[in-house]
Amino acid sequence: MEISILLEKGYRGRAIARAMVRSPNTISEEIKRNSVGGMYDPRKAEIKARVKLKDRRFQWRKINQHDGLRQYIITGLEQGWNPDEISGRMRDDQEPFYASKTAIYEWLYSARGQRYCRLLYSQRYRPKPRKAKRARVMIPERKPLSMRPKGAANRSRYGHWEGDAIVSGLRGTGGAAVASERKSKLIRAKVVPSLSPKPYARTLGSLTKDCHVRSWSFDNGIENRAHRQLKAPAFFCDPYSSWQKGGVENANKLIRRYLPKGTNFAKVKQFELDRVVSLINNKPRKILKYKTALEVASAVGVVQLQRKEGCPD
Repeated sequence: MEISILLEKGYRGRAIARAMVRSPNTISEEIKRNSVGGMYDPRKAEIKARVKLKDRRFQWRKINQHDGLRQYIITGLEQGWNPDEISGRMRDDQEPFYASKTAIYEWLYSARGQRYCRLLYSQRYRPKPRKAKRARVMIPERKPLSMRPKGAANRSRYGHWEGDAIVSGLRGTGGAAVASERKSKLIRAKVVPSLSPKPYARTLGSLTKDCHVRSWSFDNGIENRAHRQLKAPAFFCDPYSSWQKGGVENANKLIRRYLPKGTNFAKVKQFELDRVVSLINNKPRKILKYKTALEVASAVGVVQLQRKEGCPD
């Protein structure tokens, strides 16, 4: 069945993917890549396919033939990297071999690579039911994000952090305090028995005691009321706009891959959370040109061991 025929019949992306037994992302990319004036052009797709056919076949087959390349890919998958990150890091490491993300996906879907598909993180986060809005909490000396230094707002300077809390499931207690540096994407996290404001603020301070901290960004949760205990100025999102601190929200999402929603953090050991944080900080990131957050943070001095408390200029 051809995509063009299914489109003419009124099928859309996911329906086409099911009919052709392909990934919805693959179908979506194919339609975008070969559309002219908003209309899918099968002739354009056919010409491109003929040109790339030999190279494509060789790309994924060479993974079977090259032990070093295959082992590099498997090792990356075991560390939680996706094919795009593996491919990007491979080029950055200047390895004597290379495979594109498309080739890696095709190898994974082949008979030889199928056993490693279980290492892919392919689950989509389902839309969550909207929570009832909590009563707004008064934050003493609250400053809006619009007052943040320019270097924090546009991520042009290192040392500006975002903080947030991951809470246990309904039957659990405590949670985790999470800090994320806006520019390098470095994260820190610690299991906490309580999200009371003062202990929570002390925890964030201890998490970043060896780091440059110029400012903090928070939402309006009650746990952030004691922000004046921190050494750096704090700024706050607009009400019900936690997306404005997207760096730490993404960090929470990455942590949730290993400690899913419903986890009782009262039963999570700190070394278990440390292992998760280490995996994330040592993961090549596309936004960092396939460097890891730890590499970037160390190179620019975000992390300085035994550093005295205080903020650099």
